[in-house]
Amino acid sequence: MSFWEIVAILFAGMAAGTINTVVGSGTLITFPTLLAFGIPPVTANVSNTIGLAPGSLSGAIGYRRELEGQRTRLIRLGSASLLGGIAGALLLLLLPSSAFDAIVPVLIVLGCVLVVVGPRIQRRVAARAEERGGVAEHGVWWVWPAVLLAGVYGGYFGAAQGVLLMAILGIGVVDSMQRHNATKNVLALIVNGIAAVAFIILDFVHIPGLEGGHVDWAVALIIAIGSTIGGQLGATVGRRLPPNVLRAVIVLVGIVAVVTFVF
Repeated sequence: MSFWEIVAILFAGMAAGTINTVVGSGTLITFPTLLAFGIPPVTANVSNTIGLAPGSLSGAIGYRRELEGQRTRLIRLGSASLLGGIAGALLLLLLPSSAFDAIVPVLIVLGCVLVVVGPRIQRRVAARAEERGGVAEHGVWWVWPAVLLAGVYGGYFGAAQGVLLMAILGIGVVDSMQRHNATKNVLALIVNGIAAVAFIILDFVHIPGLEGGHVDWAVALIIAIGSTIGGQLGATVGRRLPPNVLRAVIVLVGIVAVVTFVF
């Protein structure tokens, strides 16, 4: 790689780490950047996933104040993200990308719509739950399987995973947007982390029926450095955004994600 390619990938990693912490969809910056430099798609995808995992950790640490009191919720929903991330990583190595790409824009649009109408739906969900005896800390019954499916998607590709998670949490769990964002960062960290571990293992160990990880370790390291810095920047910026502004940012990123996928 040339000096300017290293600089470009580093700044792409910083931008992705920042956006992932605030909203999600940082992959839409780093993945096209790697493709533009001639890195094969599968190699770009797995190297990008490994590189962005430290940024997810950085963002989760940056939001540690908002994570206080969420231990039970994180353990329960984290198990869904763990299983989903494993399944998604395996799907990436087993299935052609065309099989999953067709539904990606639909999922992102759905996530954006749910983020917008989320407060109204959340009030209705909370009212009905109270009638049945109260709202569980981890949310209504469908939150766990929805987080599981978001984890499958995140392990497979990951772009706009944060949009989907914020929609799920915003509707199914009664809490503030900033605390949802903190929860989202931890769940995304679990998905990205388990997918990264799977790709690293498959880069060194051949398993019949699974394609190797093809990790570009130089690229992964550069993105890791950038995303770690970006994670701290994102925590600082995201915490200062009012709920309505945060929703607007989520929807804007989601629209960009759809346009990018379609065109």
